[in-house]
Amino acid sequence: MIRGFLFLFAAVFFLGQNAFSEEIVSLKGEFVQGGVILGEAPAGTKITLNGNNVRVSGDGYFVFGFGRDSEGPVLLKIKTPDGSVQTRELPIKKRDYNIQKIEGVAKKYVSPPKEVSDRISRDAVLVADARTSNFDKPMYAKGFVWPAHGRISGVYGSQRVFNGVPKRPHFGVDVAAPIGTPITAPAEGIVTLAHPDLYYSGGTVIIDHGHGLSSTFLHMKSVTVKVGDVLAQGDQLGTLGATGRVTGPHLDWRMNWFKERVDPQTLVGPMSQ
Repeated sequence: MIRGFLFLFAAVFFLGQNAFSEEIVSLKGEFVQGGVILGEAPAGTKITLNGNNVRVSGDGYFVFGFGRDSEGPVLLKIKTPDGSVQTRELPIKKRDYNIQKIEGVAKKYVSPPKEVSDRISRDAVLVADARTSNFDKPMYAKGFVWPAHGRISGVYGSQRVFNGVPKRPHFGVDVAAPIGTPITAPAEGIVTLAHPDLYYSGGTVIIDHGHGLSSTFLHMKSVTVKVGDVLAQGDQLGTLGATGRVTGPHLDWRMNWFKERVDPQTLVGPMSQ
């Protein structure tokens, strides 16, 4: 299990036959399952990851991430504005995940009745649509902070067993705190979903941070933003609650890089009390 860390991996790429002494590309993060890499390169640099283009902003910022079960190595290719090309084959560190058994979950959330299946399907479409945005502005570039403070009660990647029934792995970090605790934007972003009551996740907000990186906030008591709102880091988006499928009040904070479910805890480091 990874308990929040952030370190600088400074990659020096060699151009042609000559070694540049300066760092031309910096990567912040770790190549690990669930990891998110925040990068900066000279303007005009082109980057591919395993042959797929990585969006680079006009001022050289980019981001990519790895899913829970991603396997390496990955091939990172850098083409600088002068046309020089270098590649690096980088391993992805594997993680061990916890098995988390949770009892006392209402039966309707473990095995939902047929009459709510249409609602669940509609909710899934809303969430999927909200994650299709791909804003050009690299709003993630200044980094992330915790959106709420409290006890960490659940971590990314753990296998959850509800009332003895195995379910999908958990893809967020849970912060347990009193109902009504403010939830704030962990980084600048644009609201793409603001819903007071989805079946599983209750009050739910999604913020797009640019280039396919988004945050999702679940189980909120109140939602005080609307779709299209532009939030600065620290702006309040609602309050912590116990709505949807929960056993107590907490915030479930999740992150996606496009369709990859990544671990937000790898971006913020230890929580200050």
